[in-house]
Amino acid sequence: MKRTTSAGILSIAALAVAALAGAGLNGAAEAQDKGPFANQIAARHGIMLYRAMNIGALGAMAKGEVAYDAAAAQKAADNLAAAAHLDDSMLWPEGSDNGAHAGTIALPALWADKAGFDAKYADFRAATEAMQGAAGQGLEALQAEMGKLGPTCGACHKAYRAPTN
Repeated sequence: MKRTTSAGILSIAALAVAALAGAGLNGAAEAQDKGPFANQIAARHGIMLYRAMNIGALGAMAKGEVAYDAAAAQKAADNLAAAAHLDDSMLWPEGSDNGAHAGTIALPALWADKAGFDAKYADFRAATEAMQGAAGQGLEALQAEMGKLGPTCGACHKAYRAPTN
């Protein structure tokens, strides 16, 4: 992964603030009303949305839905890699699954198969690093890495996320 710059650190801090603010958590009382893990669930939703936004920008370029822009592709890939390398372990407390909380689609299998989850997440992180190295290098490089990144997202979602339809 590229060395984190002060702008990268600010982006990560802004991400954390946006995740909590966007979830509408205005204090401990409101969080308690939503359950014991409301803050963790809201924060991980925010991080997932942030990742999805950056993957969407890359995917739109890869599919030709928007014109390839090397600077924009690099920015999205840098953001994605930074978000993938956050230590978000405190956002996944045992008991914060969809069997215990209606506000999440995380399946209990995530905690039951911790080794499998960790392996899939390591694959995702590696794919974000590869995308970071390729995104600004041309459309063909972006497309090649997009073909590798997408399946790493799907592997985790298929195993550990409840269907959303």
